Amino acid sequence: MILVDTSVIIDLLRNQKNGKVELLDDIIEKRIPWGISEYVYQEVLQGSRDLFEFEKLKEYFDTIPIYFLKFGKASFERVAMLNVRCRMSGITVRSTIDLLIAETAIENDLSLLHNDSDFANMTKIITELRQYTEKFA
Repeated sequence: MILVDTSVIIDLLRNQKNGKVELLDDIIEKRIPWGISEYVYQEVLQGSRDLFEFEKLKEYFDTIPIYFLKFGKASFERVAMLNVRCRMSGITVRSTIDLLIAETAIENDLSLLHNDSDFANMTKIITELRQYTEKFA
């Protein structure tokens, strides 16, 4: 199962073609289970230009599973520790939301499809964060 980051969803919605959107197109075409995190949902909705677009996005996302952190307060401690681990290795994660998305993928045992250098850097340190990088046969 795959968790898709905001960076890929935005490119998809803007009809931008790149390798990550092609992977998502492949996932959708082959009906491979995928979803988004609650944080991706919020980020995409907040980018709406008007009420019409906001409602259309809500309607679209009603058809897609949304994944959540599972362990309450302990999840947020784990998110903070991800940041500490990265900083101790010289990697600065620019977005708390990215850390929350990474932990959502880890807790739900999902591979992450993204187009964001923060995640690429995180996976150098956080080995339990799996990136989705290949098309299924």
